[in-house]
Amino acid sequence: AMEGHDLRPLPLLQRKAILEEMLPEDGLIRYVEHFEERGEDVFRHVRGMGLEGVVAKKAESPYRGGRSRNWLKVRADRTDDFVVVGFTKPKGSRVGLGALHLAAYESGELRYAGRVGGGFSDRQLEEIAKELARSGRLDPPCVGGPEGGAEHRWVEPGLVVEVRYKERTEEGLLRQPVFLRLRDDKAPSECEMPPARAANVEVEAADPAAAGAADQGAGRADPAAAWAGPTAAARAGAPKLVLSNLDKLFWPDEGYTKGDLIEYYRSIAAWLLPYLADRPLVLTRYPDGIHGKSFYQKDAPDFAPGWIRTKRIWSDSSSRELEYFVCEDEASLLYLANLATIPLHVWMSRVDSLDRPDWCVLDLDPKEAPFENVIRIALAIRRLCEEIGLPTFVKTSGSTGLHVMIPLGARYTYEDSRTLGQLLAQIIVRELPAIATVQRNIDRRQGKVYIDYLQNRRGQLIVAPYSVRPLPGAPVSAPLRWREVKPGLKIGTYTIRTLPRRVRRMKDDPVRPVLDMSPDLADVLGRLQGIVEMDP
Repeated sequence: AMEGHDLRPLPLLQRKAILEEMLPEDGLIRYVEHFEERGEDVFRHVRGMGLEGVVAKKAESPYRGGRSRNWLKVRADRTDDFVVVGFTKPKGSRVGLGALHLAAYESGELRYAGRVGGGFSDRQLEEIAKELARSGRLDPPCVGGPEGGAEHRWVEPGLVVEVRYKERTEEGLLRQPVFLRLRDDKAPSECEMPPARAANVEVEAADPAAAGAADQGAGRADPAAAWAGPTAAARAGAPKLVLSNLDKLFWPDEGYTKGDLIEYYRSIAAWLLPYLADRPLVLTRYPDGIHGKSFYQKDAPDFAPGWIRTKRIWSDSSSRELEYFVCEDEASLLYLANLATIPLHVWMSRVDSLDRPDWCVLDLDPKEAPFENVIRIALAIRRLCEEIGLPTFVKTSGSTGLHVMIPLGARYTYEDSRTLGQLLAQIIVRELPAIATVQRNIDRRQGKVYIDYLQNRRGQLIVAPYSVRPLPGAPVSAPLRWREVKPGLKIGTYTIRTLPRRVRRMKDDPVRPVLDMSPDLADVLGRLQGIVEMDP
């Protein structure tokens, strides 16, 4: 407002003209000039300067808080050629190789530039892997590569690839690289390292659209990663977090604050991060606590710092590509928690194998049914799976039910996973018809526990183990040992206060093997189908 007048309805250019008159020519606050014409020329200059991009706004638009369709951020992606110096082994259903290690020449020295794993077809992966297999070597031919390990393979620098990327980080690594093509017409010696743009070293971890004007009670956290994720070493020490509004009540009845939420995620990071690594992550944010308004966020905002990994994935529901967060280190986890993210929902598949899930899940949803029936059904599923040679794992949903998880090792499709879940559910319903149902309609369940196998589809989410739920008591989705699934089990036992103490007493995570095991379903589905088709 100015002199009692609300300027928000005025067009952008008129508001800027008023602002220009009000601001002094000298001082800490400066008026930002703009360009009304020749936007393409401006963009070309911005890209040539190595800047991130431009922001375009509608000249006639009124003021609207937060993001709107009245402005766009046009990113200036960069494209350069790099020498292939190695590759990683493929995982799950990935063929050929996992990612290419890249380098380029800087002051006459071949220097490491990161790795690229996206943009390849299966045929390209196989052809490139065959080509690289002919030129292996024991040590990296460049300076600054990752430490050795069984997953890394090094090659003589002979192959050149063209890569699109956002920028080079402060560590000199490519951010969000995507493979474009092979450059058979270019020699490795012609690949010069492009200039790096300094990454943000201090970020405001609050959403500018949701945070207050002042960050009262702000504190700082040391974001040194407790879990050495795939990219943690490259990012370690770069980000510094400014945590805001730590005293804000998020659970008023219990007195738990936003600071308590962040501290919980910090204390549990080493146990939680393996479930988040390499998976698209969806946030549900509660800036005013569990009783306030919340919003669902798939797309990473433009103000997110560059050191947090993101992955662009096509969304059928949004009819566009979305930039998903991929949380791989403690600093990223704390940043997301400081955005007032309470539950963390993940895909069941990883970014390099989006169509092949790592597990099948049966969500046991009681609604009005007794929780004792949930326990009976979970144990029945375990017995059935033991009979047919399938390992199972279990965790609380953190809400009202249990999640039974069956490892798949990214070897099978979502359709296979859903078929497995459906057959298991049908057999259990036939075995326990008085307490179990596959009827999705709540009104038709007749007080029975719903065995939901329909969540096994691409893009469907599951609350991550150790994730907090926005419910009274601050319950957590807790991994369990099967011997704990018995009468007397209570979901409310596991909260942000009790889980850190629990994991300190545990030698290992009872659900963690679900990420690595890869059972053979070749005859399991056939045996289950035979059981379903048998006469009762």
